[in-house]
Amino acid sequence: MISLGTLRRYAIARSLFTPTTLPQAMDRLGFVQADPIRAPARAQDLILRHRVRDYRVADLERHYPTLAIDEDYFVNYGFLPQHHQRLLHPRSIAAHGGARARRRIADLLAFARERGEIHPRDAHAHFAHGQATNYWGGTSRATTLLLDRMHYQGLLRVARRDQGVRVYAPRNASTLAAAADRQAQAQALLRLVVHLYAPLPAASLARLVAMLRRVAPQSGAALQAAAARAGQLLAHTRLAGTVWYWPSDEQPADHGLDAQPAVRFLAPFDPVVWDRRRFERFWGWAYRFEAYTPAVKRCRGYYALPLLWRDEVIGWGNLSIEGARLLPRLGYIAGRQPRSRVFRRELAAELARLTCFLGL
Repeated sequence: MISLGTLRRYAIARSLFTPTTLPQAMDRLGFVQADPIRAPARAQDLILRHRVRDYRVADLERHYPTLAIDEDYFVNYGFLPQHHQRLLHPRSIAAHGGARARRRIADLLAFARERGEIHPRDAHAHFAHGQATNYWGGTSRATTLLLDRMHYQGLLRVARRDQGVRVYAPRNASTLAAAADRQAQAQALLRLVVHLYAPLPAASLARLVAMLRRVAPQSGAALQAAAARAGQLLAHTRLAGTVWYWPSDEQPADHGLDAQPAVRFLAPFDPVVWDRRRFERFWGWAYRFEAYTPAVKRCRGYYALPLLWRDEVIGWGNLSIEGARLLPRLGYIAGRQPRSRVFRRELAAELARLTCFLGL
């Protein structure tokens, strides 16, 4: 019989698979969420270090130009294999800015095709489009916002990063050709998001479908129809009044944890802890990402990393670098560290792995 404990262990074991190569890990995950904050490293690196052999900070950025992956908007912004990216396009875009914006986009696209690559700094210097209001109500360079819009539309792709700044290249339109079957496209998107975050309570699945409808608006109706058929497309069970979903070709009871216990610091956006609703069901306490919370209102810290021990998230860690040393500040839901010698040994091993990953 499937219990909440079975689902919890299944969630951990299926996501924290045996480390493999970077391309294989990207393909197995299907999507890696990105975040620019480094505390002590970016989210994408903190996610991949558990799943890629000998991974070092910024390896994804270094190898990105040679990999069959792209930066794009999925349920959040991040990295995904190009064969998954095709499920998000071609996006239907509402017209903004009228004829002038269309002329500017055409000029920027011609500029990118002429040069092969286009850095926002060079585009701004060449076109001098001035300033514009950005998505958060602040002010940004109008050219930068247009490039971002062109990227979202599929006219440009991120070719590489230059000190963290996106450098764009024109995209071959045929790589994002229209899907022949919108219904099949929507079902594939639904299965992809469930594959990444399973097992999912019904309310979390509904939230993810709503997020997918925003980034793949051309498939909105088909996604809604696929969600209505989730019981036919996905495996599921009901526990304490909640329906849980997971891929139809998997059995939760088949995914046990390794005999060797381990301590892991997880990124705030790691698939294991991404769904805060599921987090509270599994571990009985609320975890929140507080980087954008005023300091006086924070409970756990600026960039608190959930601390996983065996199949329990028992606390959190705020990790900083001073000089060439990693300084951990840890907190525990129980108010104290487990007394087990095995825990102390595994905590030291995880901090050693982090030190190596960071190149300290």
